[in-house]
Amino acid sequence: MNHRIPVFTDDPGWHGKRLKQAFAARGREAVFISLRECFFDLANGGIGVHIPGFEDALPQGVFVRGVPGGTLQQVIMRLDVLHALATLGIAVYNDGRAIERTVDKAMTSFLLHHHHVATPPTWVCESREHAQQVIVRETTAGHALVIKPLFGSQGQGVRLLTDASIIPVPMEQHVDGVYYLQHYIDSGEGAWHDHRVFIIAGKVIGAMVRHGSHWVNNVAQGGRCEYLSPEGEVAEIALAAARAVEIDYCGVDVIRDRAGNLHVLEVNGIPAWKGLQGVVDLDIAQALVDDFLGRMA
Repeated sequence: MNHRIPVFTDDPGWHGKRLKQAFAARGREAVFISLRECFFDLANGGIGVHIPGFEDALPQGVFVRGVPGGTLQQVIMRLDVLHALATLGIAVYNDGRAIERTVDKAMTSFLLHHHHVATPPTWVCESREHAQQVIVRETTAGHALVIKPLFGSQGQGVRLLTDASIIPVPMEQHVDGVYYLQHYIDSGEGAWHDHRVFIIAGKVIGAMVRHGSHWVNNVAQGGRCEYLSPEGEVAEIALAAARAVEIDYCGVDVIRDRAGNLHVLEVNGIPAWKGLQGVVDLDIAQALVDDFLGRMA
């Protein structure tokens, strides 16, 4: 048995270090590899997929910590590698389908809506005219909107639109040719907060409240983390969101509006957990590694 496990990432950082320690505790060696370096070789009757360092035999499983951005063709090929590995019977964690469903906010929002998981009203389109109609109609009715890039995380490129806002055009403000518009959920002006729920194998293993000095509460944007019980209605709606996108592990962002109603904002298929680890006792990296290794058995 090959004790080496590829961890797909271009930037191991803190999370990579924690995963490496967790794999070592189970007698495995984490090897950091970029999906950029993987390729297909469909000649001479070989296995077809090349992972650097695994020329003689593919691993039993691969752990996905990052799918690097690039052109559409580059991203599709990198996801193709994940799909191909799964076709060959290799455990891919999270698999390519789950990452596709969650990295794309439009599909995440659609699946939440389709499965009746409360999420803010959302519109996604390419037409500037259609986007302008939505923005004018909703802001005139008193609903502020949030515009987000379809891909991306950690609060980058997110902008609040009101009736006085200038409508962004494609290729500006990270719109990149697609308008993703969503009702702004006010969690309390001046006391902004939301919740991050971390789920592994259909169970909540940790949760926190993120308090911000700004309406974007991501830890990467300076949010302050506070422990939250992994039980209750916030956990339940997060679990429903994870089931809707069919994913092995994820971080679910949940917000409560001023009326007390909960809404799922996003499901992150390659979630960070540094902030959460600071408020829970469970070793999250070890829990992830143990679940992953169990799927390889």
